[in-house]
Amino acid sequence: MAALPRALEALGHRVVTITPNYRGRSPGDATARPCLVDIAGTRRQGVWHELHHSSRRRTVFVDVPEWFDRDGLYGTGAVDHPDNAERFAGLAHAALAWAQDTTDIGRIDIVHVHDWQAGLVPALLRTQPERWPRVARAGLVATIHNLAYQGTFPKEVVPKVGLEWQAFTMETGEFWGQLSFLKCALAFSDIVTTVSPQYARETVQPEHGAGFDGVLRALGDRYLGILNGIDTSVWDPASDPYLPAHFTADDLSGKRACKRALLARCGLPVGDDALERPLVGLVSRLVDQKGIDLVLAAAPRWLEFDATWVFVGSGDARYEAQLRALAAAYPSRVAVHIGFDEGLAHLVEAGADLFLMPSRFEPCGLNQMYSLRYGTVPVVRAVGGLDDTVQTFSPRAKKANGFKFQDASAMALARTLRQALRVYRQREVWTRLMRQGMGQDHSWDTSAREYVKVYRRARHQAAQRWGDS
Repeated sequence: MAALPRALEALGHRVVTITPNYRGRSPGDATARPCLVDIAGTRRQGVWHELHHSSRRRTVFVDVPEWFDRDGLYGTGAVDHPDNAERFAGLAHAALAWAQDTTDIGRIDIVHVHDWQAGLVPALLRTQPERWPRVARAGLVATIHNLAYQGTFPKEVVPKVGLEWQAFTMETGEFWGQLSFLKCALAFSDIVTTVSPQYARETVQPEHGAGFDGVLRALGDRYLGILNGIDTSVWDPASDPYLPAHFTADDLSGKRACKRALLARCGLPVGDDALERPLVGLVSRLVDQKGIDLVLAAAPRWLEFDATWVFVGSGDARYEAQLRALAAAYPSRVAVHIGFDEGLAHLVEAGADLFLMPSRFEPCGLNQMYSLRYGTVPVVRAVGGLDDTVQTFSPRAKKANGFKFQDASAMALARTLRQALRVYRQREVWTRLMRQGMGQDHSWDTSAREYVKVYRRARHQAAQRWGDS
């Protein structure tokens, strides 16, 4: 939501991003004006903070402290905030009110909502268009970033969040007797996208559809995947400020200095032998989705390999404890950092030789694209965006840039790691793999052009709905 608007602006479009003003976020040099959010007769006072990045792009922060000035975006610990339905219904109403009341943005052609948190916007526009006439005829696009999060609430919230009961049917927002904000977005949008072509193919199947596979199949060609991009101004080994040395595909010498710095940062040996030994990195949430259980189950095998391992992340306490135990048992080969550190994440991408992503499912994935850009060869499970972006190695594969395995098993992971580490010893082949990945374009430029095609389709469908020419 930072990079796509910039890419759309570069293509000549006007873009406004509307987001909550969460605790700890500063709207910067923004213009403030009061807002009144009316949800089913209940009114909340707040402020719209408008940050103008340029004449074509701005961000609006919805500042209603009782909704967004609190610990945790969606909850604390593993417990959701009990008023999440009201909070994110409020975001939808506030966004529509801003669009209706702000006249200096010109005609509104497209409303693009992301995930369940914005899911009520299409439902409100389609069922109550008279409330927001400046926005009502816009094409409606919804993007699913992770189908596992569906925004489900008891049906009693329907009138409380400002919806009419026509939005609570099997064909619209009703999901197993509850209201799903995400299903509202899918049912009322003109086009639905997700964040990779492979994830779109997977989620129309029961095993990956999280109960929504039938809803998505019913969309037909109105459901498609567009691969996310990465911000290449932030993730660039030639200029990354977090790195002790820079490098490019033409001059890889700086990568060795990054490897030495990463080993030193993690308290691992930094001698010549350690630098020659392959270094495998992982930066991830330590949860089942990311396949951390497979990594731990395969540990007896990969600990036998002549390699060094760096794990960075946080999540399930049992996985954190098991990784710490491995680091304590093998202090010269395994390092673990529990928590997230932006600088360390960049250093892992630059200093590691291989990057591990054994996800059980992965809608898009960004780290494999960071890795490719930094010449760090990814080892991934062939799911979602990982399957779309990583072309597996074989001696005859001309476009190979990494390694993939199919089965969600410790054996498949260990077998693929063994293969990758063998290829690592073939320096000419490995350098070709690195450069192949570094030469690929995973910026937002291509993805933004695909979104423009979607916007045109959605605008056409909206015109047909309204009987416009």
